[in-house]
Formats: sequence, C-alpha cells, structure tokens
Amino acid sequence: MTWARAISRLFRSFHFRKIQVLISMSSITITLLAVVLVSMLLFNRFSKAAEDNAYLNLGQIIEQVNANLELYVSGMQDIFNVAQEQINAASDIPDDRQLGEQLGTILNTRKDLVSIALFTKGGNLVRGVPVLPMRQNTKLTEQLWFESAIQNPGTLQFTPPHIQNLFKSDYRWVVSMSKNITYRDDSRVKQGVLVMDINFRTIDELSQRVGLGKKGYVYIIDSVGNIVYHPQQQLIYAGLKYENLEPVLNYAYGSYLDESDGEQRLITIQTVKPAGWKIVGVAYADEFLTTKKELSGFLYGFLLAAVFVVLIINLYVSAKISQPIRRLERSVQMVEKGDFGTHVYVSGAYEVEQLSKRFNLMLRRIRELMDQIIQEQEAKRKSELDVLQSQINPHFLYNTLNSVTRMAELGRNEEVVTTITSLSRFFRISLSKGNHIIPLEDELEHVRHYLIIQTIRFKNKFRYEIHAEAETMDCLTLKLILQPLVENAIHHGIEKSAEEGFIGVYAGISGEHLEIVIKDNGVGMTPESVNKLVSGKLRSEGGSGSGSGVGVNNVQERILLYYGKAYGLYFESEPEEGTTVTIKLPVVKPEIPRKEGDQ
Repeated sequence: MTWARAISRLFRSFHFRKIQVLISMSSITITLLAVVLVSMLLFNRFSKAAEDNAYLNLGQIIEQVNANLELYVSGMQDIFNVAQEQINAASDIPDDRQLGEQLGTILNTRKDLVSIALFTKGGNLVRGVPVLPMRQNTKLTEQLWFESAIQNPGTLQFTPPHIQNLFKSDYRWVVSMSKNITYRDDSRVKQGVLVMDINFRTIDELSQRVGLGKKGYVYIIDSVGNIVYHPQQQLIYAGLKYENLEPVLNYAYGSYLDESDGEQRLITIQTVKPAGWKIVGVAYADEFLTTKKELSGFLYGFLLAAVFVVLIINLYVSAKISQPIRRLERSVQMVEKGDFGTHVYVSGAYEVEQLSKRFNLMLRRIRELMDQIIQEQEAKRKSELDVLQSQINPHFLYNTLNSVTRMAELGRNEEVVTTITSLSRFFRISLSKGNHIIPLEDELEHVRHYLIIQTIRFKNKFRYEIHAEAETMDCLTLKLILQPLVENAIHHGIEKSAEEGFIGVYAGISGEHLEIVIKDNGVGMTPESVNKLVSGKLRSEGGSGSGSGVGVNNVQERILLYYGKAYGLYFESEPEEGTTVTIKLPVVKPEIPRKEGDQ
C-alpha cells in the first residue's frame, strides 16, 4: 500500500510545465541528441561509403542509358528535319514525284521508321509514305500528336507510345514526332502537320539492357508524367502497379530515397534533352545497403541505457533546483487572487532572490500602468468619436451648391433664399460649437433643414413629416445621427421609386429608451441587403457614394462606441413596401436647463 500511495502521489504532482520536469526532460533530450549524434557518426562511417558507391554506380548506369537515348532521339530528330526540308523545297506537294521518292528513301534508311505523313490543319492527308489508304473514323484531329503540334507551332513534339491507327496496315506500337509546318500546294503556302512514327521496339530494347540488381529496373516518362516506357507497362495500365511520379517530376537530374511502397528504393533521374523525357532508375536499398540494419540494433540498446542513467541523475538534480522556485510560486498565488499590494520575498539561490525583487518592481509598475491605461482609454474614446463624427459626405454640399446655381440662373429666387437659409442653419447645427452631444430638438431641426434642401433639389419628388413628443425635445443625443439615415432613405429608397415618396421622422420615449423612428415608402430592401448595409459590406461593394452605407455604418459605430452594445440601429424592410429604421438610445436629460435661443 505504501508503494501504491507513493506512486499515486507522484503522478498527482507530475506536470509537464513544472520546472523539475522541464529540467529533467531538457537534460534527457540533450543527452539523447548527443547519443544520437555519436551513433549517427558511427553509422555514417560504415555506411556512407556503401551509399556513395551505390549512388555512383546507379548514376553511371542511368547516364549511359541517357546518352544512348539522347543519341537515338537526336538521330531521329535529324531525320525529321531532313524530311521537313524536302517538303519545304517542293513546290507542289501532292503531285511531286521526286518528293515521294525522297521521302521513301528516308523511310527505307531506318528499319524503326514506320511512316512519314503530312496532313492539313483540317486533318486531310496531303502526302505520306508508305502509300496506304487511311482508316475511317480515326478522329485524327483529336489525337495527341496532332493537337500538340497545332498548339505549339514551330516546335517539335514528342508523343508518348500509342497504337498507330492511321493507315490500313498492322497495328503498331509507335512513338510519334510531330510539328506544325508550312508547305506549298499549287504554288500556295499552307499550314499543315508533319508526323513521323517510330517503332517503339528500339526504345524498348535500349531500356531492357539495363540491370539494376535482381529487382531494379528503368522506366521513362515524358515532361508531364505520362509513361513512355516501363518494363511492367501492362501492369501499370491495368492498375496493378503504381509509380510515385510526383517527386520525380520535381527533378531534372539527381537521386533521392523513396519509401512510398513500404520499401526503400534508390531513385536516380536523368533527362533526355531533345525529347524532354526523364529516365528513372529504380534500385532497391536492401540489395545495395546492408550496414544500416546491423547498426540499428546497437543504436536502440545504447539509447535505452543512456535514457535510464540520465533520468535517475536528473531527477535528483532538478529536485534541488526547483524547491526555491516552488516557494516563490506559493507566494505569487496571493497576487493571483488580486492583491497587488502583496510584497514577495523568497530566499534561496541568487537568481530566485533577484526574481522576487523584480516581481515586486513589476507589481508597482502594473499599478502605475493601470492608472495610465484608464486615462489613455478615455482620451482614445474621445478621439475616435471625433474621427467618426468628421466623416461627412462632401457630395451633399457640392450638389446643393450646384442646385442653387441652376435655380439662380432660372430666376427661382425664393427657392434660392430658402435653400441658402436652410443650408446655413444645417451647417450651424452641424458645428454645434464643437459639442458631440446636443438636444434632440436641435437634431430634429438639423434634419428638417436637410429635408427642405432635398425636396427643392429633387423637385418635390417626396414629402416629409417630423413629429416628436414634447418630453423628448430636451433629451440629449449624439449629433448627426438622423441626417445619414434620412440621406440613405432618399438615395436608397425614394430616388429609385417611381411613385411619390414619403419620409417620416418620429421621436418618443418607450420605457427607459429614447426611440427615434425614420420611415420611408421607397423600394425597400431584402434581408441580405439590410445585413450588408448594417455591417458595412455594402460600402465595399458599392463604393463611397450616396446610399452606399457609409453614413449608416458611421452612425452605428458612433452609438456603439458612446453608449454600448445595448443601443443602436434596428432595421425593418420589405421590397416594394419601404424601410423603417429605429434608433434606440438611453433617456438622458441635461443637468442644466437649456436657455431659449441656445444652439
């Protein structure tokens, strides 16, 4: 029972972030790293030479295959160029007897050449050797060699192995070289596709000569990962064998170790320059590397012994180091409960004593910073209100002055006087001697002058009504919160409606809230548009002009910043029925009664 209790107490006290645990784990980790480093040095000493020789041998074999294939492909490319020159020199391709003899001679010079043919861009045969009838329904223009030549004019294209099905002869496994060229037909220059089919057997023979151990092999892919040659090609096509081509495509030359199929394989890559093909050599590590297996057992045993010895030593040392810090932890817990006047002192090691002194200094600095933060937050709150309140759309002033100019030119003097008077009172209330908070009476007067100006500008397109309960007139509110909402109702609702518009502004007290309602009979909005308008997304989608939501979002941010999340804007809107916006504010009365005539 005693041992059980001791083990239970040990587990309860264990925590990964305790300093004793951290010291023990750090020491064990460092020791393990040192042991692993020494083991790796020993491992490398006996295995590096074997690995280097294996990679060297594989590289030399693949380089030889690459040299043979490059020589072969370059030779076929030269033959293709000769055929192209003969065609370019001919003046009348279909009827040129000498051209036919020259192409036939080229074909007979190599046993691995299957056919040479020239087709129009529409897929019609112009000239070819040997002279054989074409098969029906070959869909020639959809074949890869034809599409590649058309899409890459002037560049010789190499097509992966496929069955040659153009002419009525034996089906043959070929690699095609194709190119978009010009030729003369009846003295007219035309565009066409020249294709030369090569018997795949020669490439197959070159690749099969390579031996990379009992299980190793060589395969070839093109630049996009299509299999050109594989000794187990039938299994690849049947889905019974898989090659991990993704890392291969990242290499042009080089070697790496692959374990994708559960076995270690040495992969060596070379690129056939004329065709862009990649020769991939695959050799199995268990046939070339044996020293790793012999050293792995020794490495595991050595690591286990080192961990056991270091663990015992570190448990003792870390316990001695951590005891003073535990005492400091118990003292600091008093501060955690909120008592920032606590004085902490812990004796022990020099570092622990210095830590306790610095902690006391930190507590004093925290108290000073808390007082400073309170003052800075108040200043920041005021500056943010100033910035938000200054975001007034200047287009209203420009449009109003332009309207005044047009009315003056038309002799509508009374309307000019009314507009200028309302504009003057509008901006006089906007300034409000720099005050952010004004009576509701002034805010309603401000929006009244705005509506007077807008009815003149829009030629009585809408009528308006403003009504407020008597007890609300001296309630205090943020200034410039009604005009942006009325502006949004005009530009977003009334202006787009074909019928006469109506805007109503009403104020009343409901419980402990001051409620100001703005109604319009405009085109209304969908719920999605309402959400975008309140969140400010409509601003990013529609710019910063009228009705874009800049003013609405401004009002919402100012109310939240000044009064808190319990207050703000609430929208109700239906398409073709209009929109209702309710502003909820706290009921705040001025401490000093307002004198008549104050602005």
